[in-house]
Amino acid sequence: MSKTFTRRNFMKLGGAALAATTGAHLLPSSFNRILQPVHVVQGAVPEPDLFFAATDGWISLPVNPATTTIFHPDPLGPLDTIGNPFTTYIFGFRNVTGLDDTQIQNQKNKAQHSAPLFWTQQDTPFQVKLTNLGLALRPDLVDTHTFHWHGFRNVIPFFDGEPSSSVSVPIGRDFTYVFKSHDPGTYMYHCHVEDVEHVQMGMTGLVFVRPDQDGNTTLYPSGTYAYNDEDGSTGYDREFAMFLSEVWAESHWADAHIQLPEWSDYKTDFALLNGRVYPDTLAPNGSIDPFNPVTDANGDLIATAGYEHLQYQPLSSLVNCIAGERVLLRFANLGFKQAAMTLTGIKMQVVGRDATFLRNGSTSTSYATNTVSLNAGESADVIFIAPPHQGPGAYNTYLLYNRSHSQTSNLSAGGYGGQMTEVRVYPSGVTPQTGPNT
Repeated sequence: MSKTFTRRNFMKLGGAALAATTGAHLLPSSFNRILQPVHVVQGAVPEPDLFFAATDGWISLPVNPATTTIFHPDPLGPLDTIGNPFTTYIFGFRNVTGLDDTQIQNQKNKAQHSAPLFWTQQDTPFQVKLTNLGLALRPDLVDTHTFHWHGFRNVIPFFDGEPSSSVSVPIGRDFTYVFKSHDPGTYMYHCHVEDVEHVQMGMTGLVFVRPDQDGNTTLYPSGTYAYNDEDGSTGYDREFAMFLSEVWAESHWADAHIQLPEWSDYKTDFALLNGRVYPDTLAPNGSIDPFNPVTDANGDLIATAGYEHLQYQPLSSLVNCIAGERVLLRFANLGFKQAAMTLTGIKMQVVGRDATFLRNGSTSTSYATNTVSLNAGESADVIFIAPPHQGPGAYNTYLLYNRSHSQTSNLSAGGYGGQMTEVRVYPSGVTPQTGPNT
């Protein structure tokens, strides 16, 4: 200001403020109500639909003595519940919905991979609360974390999870993301802070949105659909999430041992399907219900007997179905390499790509194929009809696998594993699902 702010000027300013205040009381009562502060009555804050914790942890991946390196298995790995060492350090999420504060703090260093599977209903508000527990093995790293719903159309960037335009969560703090999903289909989510590292380290998972059409049994008897199709063409009897991710063993070792990997040297040592590699992809589920998680008294995941090494890899990829049923497979790829998921002997009908129904007006653009290609960050919804059961066996087996063999070496010489599972078709007797992948 060019003028000197004198005592006289100060008195003038004070008088003007007094006059303005007095004048407000002389205005008609209708104006007075507008100008006066609004009294806000605060109610109880609603509980979030889900409560996730961000932290670090350990998982198990195959060890081949013939090709063992200094990076795998990691000698720092703790022991599982029967005394076998975990092999691979990760960052990740845990579902801590319903746990008390002490139990939540107990989940530090107990992240899972892939991150918890969950789903929402179209046009229904949904809240995810995220707490940052910090990293037990690397207390020197004070990374913030976010929850970024990949491909989701946010009205405002505040809840997007991209840290330069929204909120990231420091250690010891919480933040609640609010979503209202308008577009059905299959998505994925991940931490967007230092996203190359955090995605590779395991802060990734699959999420999908159920359509408004669900519950209509006229179009398809089950009343469950992948999209709002209006003709029952995306109706299904069973659904299975197939989340694709990767592990570069050196980068995980480097984060555990306070080293910096050279990301331009990236290669896929392990290609994971729902956080596991074949044949562990066929093992039973652990606790996977996101809205009713089953944990022990400390809040920890419960290991399935005989599969203790998969305690923090709870999601099975095994597909059990009955001949004639329609089966929905929800593919999502958050690895860094292209995948080509092939179902031997059964045609898949691709009905959606990247949470977009493949229909233009009344014209269907869906297509039938044996192989679905997925680049990094892409998703696909496919439906197949289980073929008739043949032969004397209890079930017929069809392989579902990533035909990009070079991306699924699992540190083995000539062996195959990685992103592969089985579709088992029974003549009858498979119990109805209680949720996806059950």
